[in-house]
Amino acid sequence: MIAAASQPVHPLFARAQTTLIRWRDDPALFVAEALRARPEPWQAEALKAVVSRDRLAVRSGHGVGKSAFLSWLILWWLVTRFPARVAATAPTAHQLSDVLWGEIAKWHRRLPDALRDAFDLKSDRLDLESAPNESFAAARTARREQPEAFQGFHCEHMLFIADEASGIDDVIFEVGAGAMSTAGAKTVLAGNPTRSSGYFFDAFHRLRKRWWTRRVSSEEVSRARGHIDDIIETYGRDSNAYRVRVLGEFPEQADEAVIPLDWIEAAVSRAVEPIASLRPVWGLDVARFGNDRTALAKRQGNTLLEPVLWWRGKDTMQTAGLVMDEWRESPEPERPGEILVDAIGIGAGVADRLNELGLPSRAINVAEQPARTDRFARSRDELWWRAREWFAERDCKIAADEALISELSAPTFGFTSSGRIVVESKDDMKSRGHVSPDLADAFVLTFAGGLDRLAPPARERKRYAGLRDRSGTWMSQ
Repeated sequence: MIAAASQPVHPLFARAQTTLIRWRDDPALFVAEALRARPEPWQAEALKAVVSRDRLAVRSGHGVGKSAFLSWLILWWLVTRFPARVAATAPTAHQLSDVLWGEIAKWHRRLPDALRDAFDLKSDRLDLESAPNESFAAARTARREQPEAFQGFHCEHMLFIADEASGIDDVIFEVGAGAMSTAGAKTVLAGNPTRSSGYFFDAFHRLRKRWWTRRVSSEEVSRARGHIDDIIETYGRDSNAYRVRVLGEFPEQADEAVIPLDWIEAAVSRAVEPIASLRPVWGLDVARFGNDRTALAKRQGNTLLEPVLWWRGKDTMQTAGLVMDEWRESPEPERPGEILVDAIGIGAGVADRLNELGLPSRAINVAEQPARTDRFARSRDELWWRAREWFAERDCKIAADEALISELSAPTFGFTSSGRIVVESKDDMKSRGHVSPDLADAFVLTFAGGLDRLAPPARERKRYAGLRDRSGTWMSQ
């Protein structure tokens, strides 16, 4: 906890002053001696760079040791400087508390006894026990509506850490710009490069001269290779998922994607509750042939309630029975005001059968004219655009459904000669190596109902609660 031999040293560490001075300008030595760890080559490069540079940005694939690197920096900073402060942020509480702070806990336990006992580790702080107001690391989730994550920190030795920086709203960095620019302060950004715009993107492009940058591919880290084959099999080598999660490259076609990947990933783990005053709506995309899937999505206002359900190889009656079973198993408040069924192909028969069973089913022909004929070529194009606008509001939440995320981010869009928007067709997507976006189409169908219906009056609840199931018994409310 020393910045130089002439600066004050906390009494607890006076006897270790020589060692601390050695560690102060050599974080790799600190990692080797204090934590008994061997950095990957890229980690060693970055540990060396942080001594001479005030701004570092690392974009990477999954599993390369990013969280370990950040936790090493935090511990090194607090141990070798006094007074010292660290402000750490991430776009979600999970990433900050469970991932980064969990990694800090792991390496905190590896410290020599005297150093480990000197620091008090809490769920959102790491304090020097004898001087908690002078030396500490604090975790603050980055929220657009509360952009103070990097604001209000002042110290002689200040370190700013942004984990999964691509997912952090630019306003967080704008508000914290003054503190981050304080003389002697260091800023380290790291994460998967999910967004081809914003502060993290600019660090590698427009503002590159001001930053030390490093790209880390999962392919160059042996222990990170476990997920590569799964990514290739699921999404293909030419997919944005492979570029982002394996190569550590920014996604391509961000301007042409109907729904940018970073918008979708930001909606996972966002702290949003379903709007209780709105009735859920279900979207049902019925498989027509081959390996395509029948998919059922359940949305309530600004929340996708659960991962999209799907089945293969079901005929019309079996599909209707599966949807009926989902209805029967859902508590009354979670039953939809409408079930919107893609009526092209055999979907029309499913919609008819659901109506016979008394469910609020409505057939939707996505090939028909849209409501806005001046802007969209088909109804399908308009529905995808409504889904895009839903994500663009940045107040929505979806389940951590990797297949759905991939499908939602895959389609591109273009324009007709008259300027109307056309979303890429299923056949064109398949020709590019993507699977049929059945899960995404089911989700998009939930926007065919216009505004979500308000919770139905008591007489409507009674009508739906009294549906007769196929065994002939009356369903209870």
